[in-house]
Amino acid sequence: MIGFYTLAMKEAKRVLRIWRQTLVPPIITTLLYFLIFGTLIGHRIGEMNGVNYMQFIAPGLIMMSAITAAYNNTASSFFLSKFVRNIEELLVSPLSTHIIIWGYVAGSLVRGGLVGILVTLVALCFVSYEIYSWAVIVLTMLMTIIAFALGGLINAIFAKTFDDIGTIPTFVLTPLTYLGGVFYSISLLPPFWQSVSQFNPIVYMISGFRYGFLGTADVSIYYTFGVLAGFVLGLYLIAYTLIEKGVGLRS
Repeated sequence: MIGFYTLAMKEAKRVLRIWRQTLVPPIITTLLYFLIFGTLIGHRIGEMNGVNYMQFIAPGLIMMSAITAAYNNTASSFFLSKFVRNIEELLVSPLSTHIIIWGYVAGSLVRGGLVGILVTLVALCFVSYEIYSWAVIVLTMLMTIIAFALGGLINAIFAKTFDDIGTIPTFVLTPLTYLGGVFYSISLLPPFWQSVSQFNPIVYMISGFRYGFLGTADVSIYYTFGVLAGFVLGLYLIAYTLIEKGVGLRS
């Protein structure tokens, strides 16, 4: 536990030390989304799934910010450890692979959690909620942050340059997020595209998170937690196997 605490504290302090890079940009971005899509366009759209459009998009914007923060945190931090060769000290230390993984994930939990809270406070300046289920909100957020923290870790393991860190977020993560139902309900799509959307894991995460706020969702909440559990387990096993074998870590 001493090893885990030390690594987790190092990652958490890193997030807080560079708060201008880790915490401020999501707030500004979300504020712009609310001003443009909410205030300027939202009143023309009217209601979505029976609720005000700004109320509808707010959970998606919160989740989108947390996903990006969690992924970028482990991807950048772990790759930096590889780049300056600090990772070698971890590999030869008595720390188990599980501790190394959870130490980095803890940093993403801090960053993703803080970003989620701050963006939620911004959202509450524009909309109000009668929360349907705090348990669903917290559990969905935690599992989503862990999943994308593991995804960022895997990205960092394979990355050879800093450019490789930005490839997946730009060409995979961003399109999946925007097509994950942040700004619309997938029930509005034609049947074919509704079926295609079911292969996008972010659809389940945003839908589950929105369910916690509004009590309505595009997909069953049971499917949401099933997909999240499978996603976390699968990514964890991949990250563990890669680190154990030293892929991208040992020359």
